[in-house]
Amino acid sequence: MESYDVCIIGGGPSGYAAAMRAVDFKKKVLLVERDRIGGAGIYDGALSSKTLWELSREFAAINEKFERYGIAAPQFEYREVARETDEAVRQRAEQLTDHIRHVQQGNENMFHSVTGFGKLLSPNEIRVENGSGAETFRADYIVLATGSRPRYLPHIPIDEKIILTSDGISSLEDLPESIVILGAGVIGCEFATIFSNFGRTKVYLIDKEERILPFEDADLVQVIEANLEERGVHVHRQSRLEEMGIVNGRVEYTLKFHDGRREVFNVEKGLVSVGRVPNYEDMGFEDAGVRLTPAGHVVDNDTLSSVPNIHAVGDLTADIALVNVGELEGRHAIEKIFGKPRRKLIYENISSIMFLNPESAAVGMNEQQAQKRGLDYLVAIYHFRCIPRAIAMRRTVGFFKILVTDDEQMKILGMRAVGEHASSAIQAVALLIWMDQGIEELAELIHPHPSITEGVQECVRMLRGKSIFKPSAFADALVCRRYKDGVYMEI
Repeated sequence: MESYDVCIIGGGPSGYAAAMRAVDFKKKVLLVERDRIGGAGIYDGALSSKTLWELSREFAAINEKFERYGIAAPQFEYREVARETDEAVRQRAEQLTDHIRHVQQGNENMFHSVTGFGKLLSPNEIRVENGSGAETFRADYIVLATGSRPRYLPHIPIDEKIILTSDGISSLEDLPESIVILGAGVIGCEFATIFSNFGRTKVYLIDKEERILPFEDADLVQVIEANLEERGVHVHRQSRLEEMGIVNGRVEYTLKFHDGRREVFNVEKGLVSVGRVPNYEDMGFEDAGVRLTPAGHVVDNDTLSSVPNIHAVGDLTADIALVNVGELEGRHAIEKIFGKPRRKLIYENISSIMFLNPESAAVGMNEQQAQKRGLDYLVAIYHFRCIPRAIAMRRTVGFFKILVTDDEQMKILGMRAVGEHASSAIQAVALLIWMDQGIEELAELIHPHPSITEGVQECVRMLRGKSIFKPSAFADALVCRRYKDGVYMEI
């Protein structure tokens, strides 16, 4: 039985990051992946869907330009879009596998990657089964990084052809003429954006709440909803799905609305987007003493499971299911095992992006979260229509919103950005949150001109009372106010 310093079960984003961090410590590493290296970070997940989003956004932008100048929009074949998406996936997958080969060659007998289903036999033994048989390995430490899969609902006949999850999108041979999306969270809204951007699909979005993305502030959601509806998306607000099935090769679904009425709809395709569930079945977690929550998440303490030498990272924990978070957790677990991390994992400065129209980015708290915690704070909102670069781009929909503590230090609590380049504009704020610093440095930093990030600078200058544009001059675009004891006050 071959022995290793550490075995990582799962070669998705978190497992891959953990394995490469273990290489840095010059440890003997075993990486076990049952399917394809990269996992949902590449296939039927982050990379593939975001490639589709980029291509759809390009097409929508071209259509807008042609329409502006009175020119007929060009036609396209969806198979070319699918080919381009497949090429992006192939390119990234080859990078990861080529990199593994390089690491193996440069670390002879120290790095071993195997394909198969990894199962715990004990806290130190792993059995790997594949088509050619089974083999048992020993490891001083084990990192569980088995990822997740789309959640299925038992009363919906998901076949990944007519009624799909995100795993079935890649099987589409053409854009459907209509599609219903169950789930108005991030993934559901992203696919609603993608299909509506291409302009060939009538999109219906089922939302049991009054508005989509209920975890975000209403002003941000209002921008997203308006853009989706402008592109023809129909949001079934305050509706509950009673039934969804396949009738004559199409999707038929029945909704009950908050006012008691029922209505039946018929569309070509359906997409179920109601979250993901962790992969833990038949993996021997309980046999090895790894405790699970009722939802199947590993009970963890800063990546450490209930077993002293076994760590859990990525979608197996109950934290944020994002690629960047999984990578951070994977690296942190290895650093806990073989090194001395400077601090525990913190999630307050985790940046996230919603690939919508326009894109939206977030770090730290929003107003809902701050109010739920009972915090008093200052908030500034700076709309894109006052940013020269946005005006030049003819992309003036969106805003920056920054929350800071209501004291002299003005430490940043969080930021939301919706609009062009939103994802590139939040990193300085994320760094300040991580450093537990205030906004003075950001207010005085010289930003390139013209750039979208100048709006971030003016936003924090408003909080300091020294912005170039005064809020009183553009009350509909510039907002600076205090939230104290449950009440807003202009400042």
